[in-house]
Amino acid sequence: MTALITRDELAAEIAANSVIVLDALGPEYYAKAHLPGALNLTGDEVADRAADLLPDRDAAIVTYCSNAACGNSEAVAMKLEALGYTNIRKYREGIQDWSDAGLTIETSA
Repeated sequence: MTALITRDELAAEIAANSVIVLDALGPEYYAKAHLPGALNLTGDEVADRAADLLPDRDAAIVTYCSNAACGNSEAVAMKLEALGYTNIRKYREGIQDWSDAGLTIETSA
């Protein structure tokens, strides 16, 4: 099981620019709203895109999706771990919690 990261921990790491954030939802959801600086990478794309998006297999990476019930972030994390990425965590609560807390979100529109 992937280690979890809290909202406050993630916000601090984003502010410090010390983490790569991956939105595990589809592109249509990513375009509507995503965490600051997040890259979009779904489970189906990991094998094809991970090496290009994430060349450092030891980099701090956090995956997230919509809410705690969404399994997309865990799927992406597990696939990255299988590819040899070593520092993966999951923001279990997801973008809904982030937005509800009044934290900044971005759009692609």
